[in-house]
Amino acid sequence: MKRILPLSIAVSSLLLSQTINRIEYKGLFHLSKDVASEISGIHAGDEFDINKIDESLKKFYKQGYFSDIWVSLTDNNILIYNFKEKSAISKLQMNGYSSDDEQEALFAELGLKKGDLYDKDKIDRAKKRLIKKIEAEGYYDTVVEVTVEPKEDSIALTFDVNKGEKIHIKNIYFNGAKKIDRDELEDALANQEEDTLGWLPGLHNGVAHLDQLKYDQFRAKDVYMKNGYLDAEVDAPLLRVDNGSYIANISYQIKEGEQYRLNNINIEGLVDNIDRDELLSELHLAKGKLFNIQKLRKDLALIKERVSNLGYAYAKVIPNFRQNRDNHTVDIDFLVKAGEKVYINDVIISGNYSTKDRVIRRDVYLAPGDLFNLTDLKDSISALKRRGYFEKVDIEQERVDADRINLIVKVKETATGSIQAGGGYGSYQHFMLNASISDRNIFGSGISSSLSFDLSKVSSNYSFSINNPRVFDSEYSLGMNIYKNKYDFPTYQHDTFGFGTNVGKQLTRNLYGFIGYSYSKNKIDTNDTTNSLISSVFSNEDLSYAKSTFNIGLTYDNTDDYFVPRRGVILGGSLGYSGVGGDEEFLAYQAKFGAYYGVKDLIDYDLIFRYKVRANMLQDEGHISGPEKLFLGGVSSVRGYQPYTIAPSTYGKNSNGDTTRTINGGKKSLVNTVEASIPLSEAAKMRLAFFADYGMIGEESFSEIKRAGYGVSIEWYSPIGPINLIFGRARNAGLLERTSSFEFTMGRKF
Repeated sequence: MKRILPLSIAVSSLLLSQTINRIEYKGLFHLSKDVASEISGIHAGDEFDINKIDESLKKFYKQGYFSDIWVSLTDNNILIYNFKEKSAISKLQMNGYSSDDEQEALFAELGLKKGDLYDKDKIDRAKKRLIKKIEAEGYYDTVVEVTVEPKEDSIALTFDVNKGEKIHIKNIYFNGAKKIDRDELEDALANQEEDTLGWLPGLHNGVAHLDQLKYDQFRAKDVYMKNGYLDAEVDAPLLRVDNGSYIANISYQIKEGEQYRLNNINIEGLVDNIDRDELLSELHLAKGKLFNIQKLRKDLALIKERVSNLGYAYAKVIPNFRQNRDNHTVDIDFLVKAGEKVYINDVIISGNYSTKDRVIRRDVYLAPGDLFNLTDLKDSISALKRRGYFEKVDIEQERVDADRINLIVKVKETATGSIQAGGGYGSYQHFMLNASISDRNIFGSGISSSLSFDLSKVSSNYSFSINNPRVFDSEYSLGMNIYKNKYDFPTYQHDTFGFGTNVGKQLTRNLYGFIGYSYSKNKIDTNDTTNSLISSVFSNEDLSYAKSTFNIGLTYDNTDDYFVPRRGVILGGSLGYSGVGGDEEFLAYQAKFGAYYGVKDLIDYDLIFRYKVRANMLQDEGHISGPEKLFLGGVSSVRGYQPYTIAPSTYGKNSNGDTTRTINGGKKSLVNTVEASIPLSEAAKMRLAFFADYGMIGEESFSEIKRAGYGVSIEWYSPIGPINLIFGRARNAGLLERTSSFEFTMGRKF
């Protein structure tokens, strides 16, 4: 038997003109013999060709399964391929960097998992990725050693990590920077000096991010380009590290040049149906103003979107600059290359294992046969995110031919249903027991429903609700709820049984209107307040009343996510009339506004600012029972106070000379909220929010009573749904107003 050495001229000459009688494949596990034969391209009856054998070996090696392959030829011309397959990885372990429960995800990020075939090049690439990841966290001189331990039929890999030391930036020097403030330059960088209280989340702790250092050069230049310095030059940063203390200084060499102003702006190549003058008037850049690279990018996106909305999916907008260095002005010509109009060939849904395709399609504003529209594409992504069914949403464009594309809607579903049960003990409520079952997307239909109960010494609450946001996939919604609540307040007991129903319609893409009806039967029982310093004006006598209410309202919502929006506004208002039947006769006006603004694109940090305002007003048309009046305090209004604590009150003295408080309730209220939310743990889907609430309430005017609260909350998107842990503090609590330092909610938006 001869062992064939590919490309060997000596062996090749001995085997000329021999015919292969049979081919055998030995040592195969991952490939069948039929597949191996197809790969080799050599068959029984073929003449022996050393070059073909050599090519077949290269093809086999490309499969990635084999560490060694050799060919042998028997005396009766049987060609034998011998394979030695790579060992499978049966164990992956990492020491010195991550906890055991995080390692599987970390190795997957590095491109390794159990069951993979051992490949030294692949291991080396994983090692380099790990070092780069650790360096991104600020560690210097990281060393990773990989130990390979052979097992019976596999191997075990152990990564031993020495993270080295963190580099702390002491000083940053901007040599040559005279016209731009150094703080403005430093704020744009990923690597910054340590802030005061830099250990707090959201502030800079001075730790170097070596993987970002090469990009800081361009971030600094971007600051100059935002301020009109078109000729500015920023050299690559020079990092000097003291190997003893691991303290570093960074220096930049800068040539600033002169500021440029816009002399003329023109758009060439526009397609029909776009008014050039109108579009020019909408641009952020303006004649006579300083050049700003950030505004230029916005204008490029604006022009591209206008052109793409007419079907030109592959439109390009190229800016051409003409600088006049004598008077430091610049002319900009936007050159539009529209290409061909593109139509939607098909909309393909992927990633949905529960949600039905039709539920997703009804929020995609492009269908087969439609002309491409970029705004419709963006609005579709936002609409799908607002549903709260998906953790991630993306729509990719797949080109079919010159004038047709497929839209690939890729979703990653999130938990929409939950079964919860719990209990606890509180100083006021004593032992508490609660349970609920809910789902925002029952069987993937888009219908939401919940059933819950909550029991304690002072309360019992039972409720059921169901809502279909798109009845028969139409633009109409239908919902109903039924509930029974009993709560023992310090001064009275309120027992309620009620139900409600509502019908709504999607009026426009972001505007929703609704009408509804609700009815409740209420009973008030007076508690003994003889020895209490706090009482309610409506707890002086027992009463029962019925409330029958019709309401109508509008809601506008163009936010980009259901739980954690980073862009958009929510605006709504409603009018309710209680008086058609029942004992109550009053009008209730409600208005709300919320604005969300994420600044990650500006500062490369996922900071979200939120502003919310809620206003309520009651207009007496005959009778308003005390429990129907307005009160502030608690999660939904001024945090740091207990619910129903803030309200117009009458103060007096009891027989002991102690101050007493009689709570009257208000008819007008207004609450302002400012929040800043930052990531706390991306892996655990937790955020930290700082908040300040300011509320006003009164009987005749909004400003009779003013209260404020502030604090922090932990926003946790847990496997059982959103949980909000609130640590608040009342700022200016009034006499006998109860405060609260901790509250929590489940299932609510953040």
